Amino acid sequence: MRLKKLDDNFTVCKVKDISEVNFEQDNVFLSKTAEELSLVCPSDTVPSNVIEREDGFKAFKIDGKLDFSLIGILAPIAKILADNTIGIFVVSTFDTDYILVKEDKFERALSLLNNAGYQIV
Repeated sequence: MRLKKLDDNFTVCKVKDISEVNFEQDNVFLSKTAEELSLVCPSDTVPSNVIEREDGFKAFKIDGKLDFSLIGILAPIAKILADNTIGIFVVSTFDTDYILVKEDKFERALSLLNNAGYQIV
């Protein structure tokens, strides 16, 4: 399986509303629940109306379109990283999964996954 590194640095945050979210930027993820409005976006496009934020993430995605019938794609990745005390933040889209890792552990995460047989592109 191929994992594609993304170039941006990412921030995970809560926002008051979507009025300042830059939807023209690639890799912007928005989630809304009864309790919060969460945003994951490139760090250089974080809106000013944030309530809370966590900076310092890098990301990779599972390269290609994943069929909904596929089972167990994310679990082995999560296990490899968890076994090596590397936390993840995952965003899923219709097509694939994006895995965010703190910047200081990103290269180690990719190395571990590469050693486990994942192709890093």
